Amino acid sequence: MKVAVVGATGLVGSTMMQILEERGFPVTELIPVASEKSVGTKVWFKGNEYAVVSADTAIGMKPALALFSAGGGISLELAPRFAAVGCRVVDNSSAWRMDNGKKLIVPEVNGHVLTAQDMIIANPNCSTIQMVMILNPLHLKYGIKRVVVSTYQSVSGTGQKAVKELMDQRSGSTEHKVYPYHIDLNVIPHIDVFQDNGYTKEEMKMSLETCKIMGDDAIKVTATTVRVPVIGGHSESVNIEFERDFYESDVKELLSNQSGIVVVDNPSMNGYPMPLDAEGKDEVFVGRIRRDYSQPNTLNCWIVADNLRKGAATNAVQIAHYLLDKGWIG
Repeated sequence: MKVAVVGATGLVGSTMMQILEERGFPVTELIPVASEKSVGTKVWFKGNEYAVVSADTAIGMKPALALFSAGGGISLELAPRFAAVGCRVVDNSSAWRMDNGKKLIVPEVNGHVLTAQDMIIANPNCSTIQMVMILNPLHLKYGIKRVVVSTYQSVSGTGQKAVKELMDQRSGSTEHKVYPYHIDLNVIPHIDVFQDNGYTKEEMKMSLETCKIMGDDAIKVTATTVRVPVIGGHSESVNIEFERDFYESDVKELLSNQSGIVVVDNPSMNGYPMPLDAEGKDEVFVGRIRRDYSQPNTLNCWIVADNLRKGAATNAVQIAHYLLDKGWIG
C-alpha cells in the first residue's frame, strides 16, 4: 500500500511516520511530501531511506492514503487533488473541520459516522481531541449542558521553531519571533488569531468542534487557551455541568473502563496527570476528578495528553486503521 505523508519534515509529519511504523500499518511504499525547498531531503521509515518528493510527484504515484499535516492553505489546495486520484485523505489542519460535507473524527467517539464515500476526513484540533475523549462517555451517561475549559498548551503545538525559541530563551536569548512575547518563564493567553468576539480562533475551535464531533449542538463550550513553557503535552482544566447528578466514584469507574483513557487520581499520594507522564504515549490521562460544590451536577477534572500523538498523529493513524479495517483502503 502506498502511503503519502504530506508535511513529512515537520513535527507532526515525522510523528505520523513513527506511529505508522509502531502500529504496524501495512505500508509497502512511503511517499514523504514537503515543500519544494525540501524535495530530495531524506527521511527514514522502517529502516529504509526515502527521498522527499513534491506534491505533484506524489499525486502521480496514486497513493491509497495520504496523511496531511502541512497547514490549512495547502490542504485546501492539495487534498481534493489527492482525492481525485482515489486517495483517502486524513487532514490534520483546520481546513475541512467545519465543512458540512466533511467528517470530523475521533475514532473512539464518532468513528461510526464514517462511510465508504468519505474521501477527505478531518482530524480535530489537538486540545479538542483529548477533551472529547473524556466528555463523550460522560455525556452519554449524564448529559452535558455546559463545559468551561482552560488549556495549558505546550510549544510543540506551534512547531519546531517554537520549541527552538523556548530552548534558546532558556539559554539566555531575548528574541521572540514565534510568539508575540517571551515564552520562557511566562504564560501567554493567546493561541491563534483573535476573532471579532474577543475569543481566539483556537478557543472557538474547541467550542465548535466539540459539538460537531459529539453530534450535539446543545452542548455549550467556552474556552480560554494558554501557551505555557512546556515542550510537549497539553493540559486542560475542565468544568462540566450535567443534566443529571453523579457519584464521583461512578465517574472514575466509567472513565477507567474506556479504551484510550487512563485515570490517574490519587490525591493522597500526589497522583495526578502531568505532561511528562503523557510524553510518548497515546492515551488521554485524567485526574483531579472532583465535584464542583459551587453549583449542582457539576464536575471538575484535569486532562493531559501528548499533543503530537493522540492530539494529532496517533488520531490520524487510528482513522486510517478504521478505514483499513472497513476495507475502504488497501
